[in-house]
Amino acid sequence: MSHRRVEACDSWRPPPAPAHAPALLLRAGNPWGRSYPPCAFASLSVREGGVKAEDVGEEKERTLAQAAAEVSGTKGKMPPVAQLLKHPLALLALVPSSVALFAAGAGAGAVAKTVTAPLDRVKLLMQTHSVRMAGESTKGIGFVQAMAEIGKEEGIKGYWKGNLPQVIRIIPYSAVQLFSYEVYKKVFRRKDGELTVFGRLAAGACAGMTSTLVTYPLDVLRLRLAVQSGHSTMSQVALNMLREEGLASFYGGLGPSLIGIAPYIAVNFCVFDLMKKSVPEKYKSRPETSLATALLSATFATLMCYPLDTVRRQMQMKGTPYNTIFDAIPGIVERDGLVGLYRGFVPNALKNLPNSSIKLTAFDTMKILISTGQKELEKIMQENQEKTS
Repeated sequence: MSHRRVEACDSWRPPPAPAHAPALLLRAGNPWGRSYPPCAFASLSVREGGVKAEDVGEEKERTLAQAAAEVSGTKGKMPPVAQLLKHPLALLALVPSSVALFAAGAGAGAVAKTVTAPLDRVKLLMQTHSVRMAGESTKGIGFVQAMAEIGKEEGIKGYWKGNLPQVIRIIPYSAVQLFSYEVYKKVFRRKDGELTVFGRLAAGACAGMTSTLVTYPLDVLRLRLAVQSGHSTMSQVALNMLREEGLASFYGGLGPSLIGIAPYIAVNFCVFDLMKKSVPEKYKSRPETSLATALLSATFATLMCYPLDTVRRQMQMKGTPYNTIFDAIPGIVERDGLVGLYRGFVPNALKNLPNSSIKLTAFDTMKILISTGQKELEKIMQENQEKTS
């Protein structure tokens, strides 16, 4: 018995009226012209030399497979679960890339901040020393002195004081920052699809300001916990701020924060992208390449933007004499000299080395894993299709 060859693709569609069923099957290549009872869905699959009617009982399996294929961006029938479990990277491809990147940014930020928390607290004490000691004729505190002071007065736990609100803040902060950077890059692309240096800088600036605006109250709360003496909890400090200083205290220094973070993230992310782009193809996927480029881009950005970070920290302090950035910069220079704008730069640089490297490297590695998983899934699906054809 001969079968006519037809051009068709697997598809699901609502059934036509019963009266039209024979005509539909004849047009699809059915050689018998036989009437069939109506069913919930109909499916055709192309075979070499003819057409085969699929069993209606596969409806649920097909529907789920197609839904998973749409999520992963692949076409065709998905492999069975048992086969996917043997290929973890292929399973990763089933997770929407935006969700995976969002989670990667959050996790990398939390780990990086916890590892570098002692250096961050030392930096904060050095930056805010002159405000905390207002009225006393004292010079700035040094790095070693600040480290010893924390250990003597508060013990080992003191080095991680204020880290909980920082981790709570950094999870949405890193996730929003890295994810929004990818979104803003699409916004600033030219009509021909190219992304200029200005477009990268603008995307980084917008991503930095977006993440800062969302999580700023937690940043202020973390600072108060880190620099105030005693053993107050996060909720106690928050209630005291709200009762004594009002809601506006959670947004003290927001202006210089946005001004400071915009160029920092813009320069950091832009330099990182451009350096990775210039690296030979065979080295791009290596973790050490991401680590080196992240370190260089963070160092360059920190040198440019650190004075604004010092201004921001001093404006966040209770009893600060500064109302605007234009008051703070000359006030700090008059009190501590130009070096006052770079107080805490050494621990900040040491903190940024693992912090930026871990965050950007994890994010870059996650993108590579998603791409690899996508290729692995497509390879498995192609092999399965070849076996059944």
